[in-house]
Amino acid sequence: MELEFLGTGAGVPARGRNVSSLALKMLDERNEIWLFDCGEGTQQQILQTAIRPRKVTKIFISHLHGDHLYGLPGFLSSRSNQGGIEPVDLYGPIGLKQYVQTSLKTTGTRLGYPLNFHELSGAGVIFADAGITVTTLPLDHRIACFGYRVVEADLPGELLVAKLRELQVPSGPIYGKLKAGQQVTLPDGRQLDGRDFVGPNKPGRIVTIISDTRQTPNILKLAEQADVLVHESTFSQAEARLAHQYFHSTSTQAAKVAQRAHCHQLLLTHISARYLGKGVHQLQSEAQHIFKATRVVNDFDIIPVPFAD
Repeated sequence: MELEFLGTGAGVPARGRNVSSLALKMLDERNEIWLFDCGEGTQQQILQTAIRPRKVTKIFISHLHGDHLYGLPGFLSSRSNQGGIEPVDLYGPIGLKQYVQTSLKTTGTRLGYPLNFHELSGAGVIFADAGITVTTLPLDHRIACFGYRVVEADLPGELLVAKLRELQVPSGPIYGKLKAGQQVTLPDGRQLDGRDFVGPNKPGRIVTIISDTRQTPNILKLAEQADVLVHESTFSQAEARLAHQYFHSTSTQAAKVAQRAHCHQLLLTHISARYLGKGVHQLQSEAQHIFKATRVVNDFDIIPVPFAD
């Protein structure tokens, strides 16, 4: 599981940062990629990566401001032109369906695959299967905006190979059966129960994505124990009043969330174009004074999502 940042800027495209888009790559886990927001130029950014659009099966839109949305019709069209045939699920605030359908209809665009719309009106689980659960809560922005929490199901424990070797159990298909929790009879007559040779389940990973917002208690709920917290950081703490006025957050506020929610890693994004060079370093430094495991991300950064120790 990896995060690849396709756009880390705020408001408008800049030379060093495109507007918001983030790919959650789960190719090893489920052969899928999920996008979070799709700002203008996202498909151009994807051309600079190894991402294949047909692997994108879900797109989660935080809110309907253009810097998080304008790239969506173009991406959907290009995905179709490039041979994508699998359905795409679109999640986002009420109005997302109208925007997409109007854009496609006005331009005479026909997709070679169906779109499934899931418009959000409140909190709750919006997707769940055997491997992943996604929940959402409203944030505090000028228009309806949602944060997302992606929780991976616990994974089976590791086979205790050293224990099997101590018992002189020969390797091979027997190990696979024991790993599956089956009972096995060895050639010498001994019976083994696979449950005795598999370690405890490994907790699944948690990724939380917080887009444009003032501080609200819902952020802490979404971020609790997250292995990676992606949080907007439009302003420095020196401009906290401006951040509040424009319904945004500072790097310090994001760091306090990571600290209070007991997160493992904080990634700051949605950086205002006013911060360049030393300004970006200042954002990161301010946050690191509160939460050391903080990093300001750049376009095309790839961040692995590790398992907790």
